[in-house]
Amino acid sequence: MLQHPNVEVALRYHEAVSQGATGQELARFFHEEAVQQEFPNSLFPDGVRRDLTAVLKDAERGQQVLTRQRFEVHNAVASDDLVALEVTWTGTLAVPLGDLPAGYELRAHIGVFLEFRDGRIHAQRNYDCYERLDRAAGT
Repeated sequence: MLQHPNVEVALRYHEAVSQGATGQELARFFHEEAVQQEFPNSLFPDGVRRDLTAVLKDAERGQQVLTRQRFEVHNAVASDDLVALEVTWTGTLAVPLGDLPAGYELRAHIGVFLEFRDGRIHAQRNYDCYERLDRAAGT
């Protein structure tokens, strides 16, 4: 059975991020006018909005913060140029983050909404729900 072409791109994009894609390897998934928005969550209480330049810079920065990350896509739905994903993300800290030690495994359950233009991601909205961040700190 064939999947919607934008779902295929969304899955390849998440796989590329899992494998540490940065620079042009990551940029190829995005429209040049792309905007990524992460709504308020435990790590970004005020949320964050990034243009493509910031997305690429943060991907480079992420290489210093995480030893690895992976995405498990549970569901994907597409309609025209919109793809909605239900994802579990796991990332292992390379360095301490606040009270969390290096080696701590972060987990988030994420709703990701991707809008496509010309076959590439034009807008990304993430609703990240992190599991408790204080377990490794012994609280």
